[in-house]
Amino acid sequence: MSGVAIIGTTTWGVTLGVVLARNGIDVRLWARTEQECTQLKNAQHHADVLADVTLPPQLSITASLPEALDGADAVILAVPSQRMRQNIKLASGYLDGSMLIVSAAKGLEIDSNKRMSQVIADEISPSFWPNICVHSGPNLSAEILGGLPAVAVVAAWNEAIARKAQKLLNTPSICLYTNSDVIGVELGGALKNIIAMGAGIADELGYGDNVKAALITRGLTEMTALGVALGANPLTFSGLTGLGDLIATCSSPLSRNHYVGVELTKGRPLKEILESMTGMAEGVGTTIVAHNLSKLFELEMPITEKIYQVLYQGLDPRKASLELMEAEARHELMGRRWRLFSLFRH
Repeated sequence: MSGVAIIGTTTWGVTLGVVLARNGIDVRLWARTEQECTQLKNAQHHADVLADVTLPPQLSITASLPEALDGADAVILAVPSQRMRQNIKLASGYLDGSMLIVSAAKGLEIDSNKRMSQVIADEISPSFWPNICVHSGPNLSAEILGGLPAVAVVAAWNEAIARKAQKLLNTPSICLYTNSDVIGVELGGALKNIIAMGAGIADELGYGDNVKAALITRGLTEMTALGVALGANPLTFSGLTGLGDLIATCSSPLSRNHYVGVELTKGRPLKEILESMTGMAEGVGTTIVAHNLSKLFELEMPITEKIYQVLYQGLDPRKASLELMEAEARHELMGRRWRLFSLFRH
């Protein structure tokens, strides 16, 4: 029987554990403390989403990291992006050359501006680098735990490794595609959270579906422009981890990043919003990184810029939206240092 270790008792970590265990895979979920173990087993941890979920018998929960990783075919890191480095450091001594190392985090590290696969590579033996994979897509935990189907992507630089991960992690609940564009898959999953906060602002302002469609489309163009600058395939952003995840996150009230945008528009302070949430809104930190990268590459990313100003410079969301609407419009594929126009003009 295949075995999977999951590091991270986030909602998404627990969701992946439940789904894989329902498919007959032996899953060991690592909790940091015995108290957290007990709370998870009694559905007291993440009670809002686990109240009606019965943990499958194939899912075990342990506070011992060596026990969780022992003999596993894959380890999935479903942790907040700002804690990825410390978690992979803890796990690095228990990895072996046959184990797939899968990032299921959708964010960018603030201090380094790095993607999660880069952070993982920093902390493990170079001989294990080929086994690094990325799992991403339009996946809302509450829907999947409720038995609804979903589709996702697993990416690795080596297509054979991606197919190996696909075979192990594909389930009736989550159909997995493969991709070899690790950069694009990671950036799509991370950057869409910034646009989702903008969608929350637009929804709370009552701007309607016309503006929502425009925001999603212009946001996708910004995401693609930054992706191309960082070496991604632009077509990846038209796929599940780009456009697909963007639509789900911008449209669903289940999205934490959308919720942040709504609450900011109501006038609540960011600190208060984040402290009241049970999960992590990855877009809040990712906005800092995207803003840094846009300056580094001299890219025009007006939506990202306005979200940054709302989050960190006190700009009123209403004023931000008006400034975006009043911005000078040019050819929609042209922007300072964007390579998109030359890519598509022929």
